[in-house]
Amino acid sequence: MARGLPAVWSAILGLPFVAGGFYAVTRDTYVPDEAGLPFIGFGVFVVIFGLYIHYVAAPEPPTMREGEEIIETRNPAQRAAAVKTAIGFVLLFVTGYLLFFTYEPYIYPILTLMAGLYLFSTGLFAYWTNTLTTYYVTNQRLIKEYRFISLVREELPFDKVRGVEERRSLWETIVGLGNVRVASGGGRTLEVVVRNIYSPTDFADEVRNLV
Repeated sequence: MARGLPAVWSAILGLPFVAGGFYAVTRDTYVPDEAGLPFIGFGVFVVIFGLYIHYVAAPEPPTMREGEEIIETRNPAQRAAAVKTAIGFVLLFVTGYLLFFTYEPYIYPILTLMAGLYLFSTGLFAYWTNTLTTYYVTNQRLIKEYRFISLVREELPFDKVRGVEERRSLWETIVGLGNVRVASGGGRTLEVVVRNIYSPTDFADEVRNLV
């Protein structure tokens, strides 16, 4: 089972779309009834996909080599995803208000709908992805495991690391998170990007000390 409560949060976020869609379909408004159907479909998708994410088994810890041990385990923080999803949700709520309770020109709800859908969808997808991602730091390797339909494992031995880079976008700086990119050198570069973590500078320094 995945970490957290993705089924619960997905239901909380998805059911208002279903309710809003049914309101548009069943109530006598100047908005065409068909306008509510995409909202119903989107809400049902969010709820069902959240249920699927909820019951995806979290990956097992990786098999250790001789003399290897796990020093630290990290999961991506959900702060950035939560803030982005919340802002998108508010914009979509504003869209519904403009559509059904005002006579404003359609250009305004269209703009809030586009911005809201983008922020809500990318934030919710980041939340689902973070739920299924785990980072392991051992005394020999940096390992990223992600399970969706199948297990994806990326690993980088510390004896091959040639660069450790800390990155923070404006959005991540605002919410206090950052990314750490660890890469090898040579012709075929291997890299593991540790995303959306607290104290990225401390984590980057920890990796540098192990290299």
